[in-house]
Amino acid sequence: MSDVYSPVPELNLLKEFENRLGRVWYSEGFELAYGVDAGLHTWSADPEFLDGFIPFALATHSGSHYALWRCDDRTDLATLPVVFVGDEGDLYVVARNLLELFQLLTIDHETLDPDLVEQHSEGHEEYLTWLHETFGLRPPEDLDALWAGQKEHDEQFKTWASRFGVEPD
Repeated sequence: MSDVYSPVPELNLLKEFENRLGRVWYSEGFELAYGVDAGLHTWSADPEFLDGFIPFALATHSGSHYALWRCDDRTDLATLPVVFVGDEGDLYVVARNLLELFQLLTIDHETLDPDLVEQHSEGHEEYLTWLHETFGLRPPEDLDALWAGQKEHDEQFKTWASRFGVEPD
């Protein structure tokens, strides 16, 4: 039996960091949970729809999730778009790929809105250091450009999801 956490090397590196850090938050509401039931069956029970996702983390304290969207047959899973599966009915592309989500997690608020951050999580500084040392990444400098960049993926996602009778936000 393998000790590998997931088939996504970048998630494995984050899991190693999370294990080393211990039971503290490094980004509010975020917690790795590879393969969990993200509640996608409440959107559609179609196996093709459900197979289109790889849930990998809790996104909020209230039960929302992040999942990779299998938009094509690429083998580098970390390059797939990341979908937010909200516990209140939200379903949309939040990041163009996993590393972009890792950058967004530096905001340290479950809504990914920097204006709502009152205090950073206990492990926030360690996460910033890990992200830079591991991937050469820093917090996003231009969130508006980042959000604009993911809109194309979100439009593709909406078109794909509509095939299953799903109308995401």
